[in-house]
Amino acid sequence: MSKVVIKIAFCCLLFASCQEQPTYFDLQNETGNIQLRLATNEKGQAFYLLKYKGESLLDTSFLGVRLSDTDLTTGLKLVAVEGPEQIVDSYQMQHGKQQQITYSANKYSALFENEQGEKLQLELQLSAQGMAYRYHLPKLSSEWREGKEGEMDSLIIKEELSTFGFKPNTKAWMQPMSEAKSGWRETNPSYEEHYQMAISVRDTSPLGEGYVFPALFQTDSTWMLLSEANVHRQYCGSRLQWNDSSDQLSIRFPQEAEVFPGGALLPNGTRPFYSPWRIIAVGGLDDIVESTLGTDLAAPAIDMETDFIESGLASWSWVLLKDDFTNYETSRKFIDYASNMNWPYCLIDADWDWKIGYDRMQELVDYAAEKNVKILLWYNSSGSWNSTTYTPKSKLVNAEERRAEFARLQKMGVAGCKVDFFGGDGQSMIAYYHDILKDAADHQLLLNFHGATLPRGWHRTYPNLMTVEAIKGEEFITFEQANADLQPSHCAVIPFTRNVYDPMDFTPMALDSIPNIVRRTTTTFELALPVLFTSGVQHIAEIPEGMEKMPKDVVAYLKDIPTRWDESRFLQGFPGKEVVMARRKGSVWHIVGINGEPRAKTITLDLSFAENQQGVLFYDGDSSVPQQKTIQNQTLEVVLQPNGGFVVKI
Repeated sequence: MSKVVIKIAFCCLLFASCQEQPTYFDLQNETGNIQLRLATNEKGQAFYLLKYKGESLLDTSFLGVRLSDTDLTTGLKLVAVEGPEQIVDSYQMQHGKQQQITYSANKYSALFENEQGEKLQLELQLSAQGMAYRYHLPKLSSEWREGKEGEMDSLIIKEELSTFGFKPNTKAWMQPMSEAKSGWRETNPSYEEHYQMAISVRDTSPLGEGYVFPALFQTDSTWMLLSEANVHRQYCGSRLQWNDSSDQLSIRFPQEAEVFPGGALLPNGTRPFYSPWRIIAVGGLDDIVESTLGTDLAAPAIDMETDFIESGLASWSWVLLKDDFTNYETSRKFIDYASNMNWPYCLIDADWDWKIGYDRMQELVDYAAEKNVKILLWYNSSGSWNSTTYTPKSKLVNAEERRAEFARLQKMGVAGCKVDFFGGDGQSMIAYYHDILKDAADHQLLLNFHGATLPRGWHRTYPNLMTVEAIKGEEFITFEQANADLQPSHCAVIPFTRNVYDPMDFTPMALDSIPNIVRRTTTTFELALPVLFTSGVQHIAEIPEGMEKMPKDVVAYLKDIPTRWDESRFLQGFPGKEVVMARRKGSVWHIVGINGEPRAKTITLDLSFAENQQGVLFYDGDSSVPQQKTIQNQTLEVVLQPNGGFVVKI
């Protein structure tokens, strides 16, 4: 690997947007198709310009942070840029769309300095998939400290001036951020809104609080997915909001209420201090959907035991049967259901602690073990940040009590926890997530976060994190007909946005019926979802009575659904309209597609990439249940019925 210092250059013709800035540096990825110009303007504001295959994607996009005692957003001088240094990283994921991942990029380090001599370092990585950058606030020099009193290395970041200069014709697919402490029992924000699709990048969020990550954009024929990774315990989660003064999308910090009781809202710590990575995947829709930047830039796995981690499907009574069926008898029935379906898990939901109790829960854990099934238990994360009453509540708030509870569960043989109702993205609440993840890892417990933030690559850092909700999932479809009416297009946008990088507990697949709701999707549409969506534990909504109505071949198919894939390919589609995905486990391919629109479509698939020569197709026919036929490994024409789907296994 090599590292060189790029010398200062003067304005040239590579970027047409160049404006009389005194200096600039031109950076690129290994192939040269992603180009970035880094510069400062006459006000000393740091900014960059981004091009892809010679075409402008982002115009002037500002950089910088404002600390409690120092402004590093103006008056900056670009001193030097080191690089490119080629970096290569290989790692393994415990679940998701790809098991073995190799990441390579050109790494650069840019140094900015203000008139007082305080430094801001910008680390950049340009890969085949896109670009990423983060801020580094180094330790202060001895010259800076001289004559000053107090602790100089502590800091609070009041504002991050990271903006994105999208072209005016850019279209966006974004999920609105909700108002803190709004909604049912003040449980917002939980990343549970419907996506705004193909809107202008300038459109104000309908809820007034900006948009969550990841956000999808189309400029001319190029797509971009903007997100963040490696949100560590000393930072806060961020979101996007249109800034009228700069006429750009910009990073915004959380609302004041999004904190752990008595905790901090803003990023804080001591130097050296790093921000999370701002990541932009770039290319065609296949490049976006297949991107791994969200885990590539996440922190590597902590030192922990991983032999206990197993991904797979789970039975779950609550989503269709609700509160009254959280009891001993129903739980035993769903353990049998999981065992009969060859699923490794059964989730027992809220209020189990008093409806079943610890002693009888031990009986269920022991009974499940005899059936080769493991038990997952629900917990309420909240203290005083909302008025939820479901229990067990507040057993995880205090570190000593949390570790004692986790030790008790480990001794009982419980496999993991579903932890619900978090309070937002403030720094202290982000630290709470990290504390739970670390303590659960110490006690060999799997985790599923609900009513929660986007995990932003945490499942690489903490391999025991199996899934996170952070989506308007199946339970919302059971609540209101309006949500069911939007399900087809909603499901057809998620593979391009929320589920690209991180596991998603949508809790999919109602094959038969939903009480008091008219389902708008076909049964084969529903059958496609456990493969279309990725989740370390895939909690299945369908109950035993609905499964019994399905053809035996459908049931057999559902007994062998992988959750740790070797390879994933995007075959075709468009956000919110349709999507076709292929995933491989060993030599077996699962190809699934859904139609997000209420009109029939005919698609043609080239299946020659599959090694095997023969497979099975499930499709929507004249019956209310999926029809089946044998297919050859060749070109396949499939009719997607309105709001319908198909499943192929080769």
